[in-house]
Amino acid sequence: MSRVCRLTGKGRQVEYNVSHANKQDQADVPAQPAERDLISDALGQSVKLRVSTAGLRSVEHVGGLDNWLLKTSDEKLSTKARRLKREIAKKQAAETA
Repeated sequence: MSRVCRLTGKGRQVEYNVSHANKQDQADVPAQPAERDLISDALGQSVKLRVSTAGLRSVEHVGGLDNWLLKTSDEKLSTKARRLKREIAKKQAAETA
């Protein structure tokens, strides 16, 4: 399983280790997403996703998982998150109609 956040798409970053002689070596810093239960208000159930801490902060800032998924473009989301986004959109369309 890849180390990519399922909501934000954040993956590894590259940093430089700089020695005393000012030589620069590239080093990878992998993302560390954790399996978290996020609650969808529209669906009324919890959903397990691998999310980074920055992703969790972003979801809380926007106002919950439903708002985050509806606001975010499909290119950033994983297939499971896209499926959730479609289900939430259908549920909200059914409630308004």
